[in-house]
Amino acid sequence: MDQGVSNSNKKIWIFWDQEFAGTLWDKDEQHMIIELKYVEVGDTFHISVIYAKCKPALRIPLWETLKLKSTPCTVPWCVIGDFNVITSMGENIGGIPHQMKKSNDFISMIEKYGLIDLGFHGPRYTSFNGRGPGAIVWKRVDRGLVNDYWITSFPTTSITHLALVGSNHSPLLLKMHVRQDNAKKYFRFLNYWVKNGSFMPLVQEKPKEFEQKVKLAEEKWATTNDPTNRMILHEVQAQGRRRKLFIHKIKDEKGDWIQRDEAVREAACDYLFTEPGGHIREDLLNCIPTMTTNEDNGELSRDPEMEELKQVVFSMSPTSAAGLDGMNGKLFQ
Repeated sequence: MDQGVSNSNKKIWIFWDQEFAGTLWDKDEQHMIIELKYVEVGDTFHISVIYAKCKPALRIPLWETLKLKSTPCTVPWCVIGDFNVITSMGENIGGIPHQMKKSNDFISMIEKYGLIDLGFHGPRYTSFNGRGPGAIVWKRVDRGLVNDYWITSFPTTSITHLALVGSNHSPLLLKMHVRQDNAKKYFRFLNYWVKNGSFMPLVQEKPKEFEQKVKLAEEKWATTNDPTNRMILHEVQAQGRRRKLFIHKIKDEKGDWIQRDEAVREAACDYLFTEPGGHIREDLLNCIPTMTTNEDNGELSRDPEMEELKQVVFSMSPTSAAGLDGMNGKLFQ
């Protein structure tokens, strides 16, 4: 990394490489905010990195700082890090039941400031208390929150909870993509299936079965902290995970980067299907599957017969067809 900054107590560090221009806006013991600009594209966004205090009363100044930032913010903004608080009972397993009143100020902050939880891939819980089996407590205290401008600019942003290595917190991998896709997308569906009485209940039941399977695997791993159970959890998640694969940019023969979907598609087709000089490579085009038979092509290519033309005209309007029939000598000559 080419650049780096830290907060006052050295518990928060931010690093970035030469692809970005960074400007530190503010920092304190629980928070750092930096403005980053992607040099190649020119998109500017703000990142707030959080390391919140453990006690609710000590977190109040942090919420006030975020309030001052959220009110005038008109750029994509992401608030990410360790908030040391959960938002629901489902984000805690083990130990004594969590008192939700300790979370009220955090939940209120999210709602008032118009922030959206990005969700996650991977294990549900991100932090544990380090104790042995039977006494271990797992929580989801690490998360990423964004404003509406972020959703508009980076709609495919995702967060993955990575494996615990040398810490009792899971690292968060934030992936953000600038993607402008105006191409038409076609979706085909056979309506016949919905007429089957068992189809809709089956479709609705499958996600529920998978969610329950994941939940049981998470609970088993969280209560035992056994590596085998963790591996089982990852296998279950892999079975239902849907990943989107994107090609954001490619490099041409001159070493220049090509970006945006239309330009990438055009460059890829030129490279794959044409030879130097612009000649089309027929051998590669032959690899594209044929959707019509020779018989179909023959039918589409032949001239229509007179009777076929009459049938088309007559089917359009009985009244007009009757009139046209009297002009047969002129129309169909």
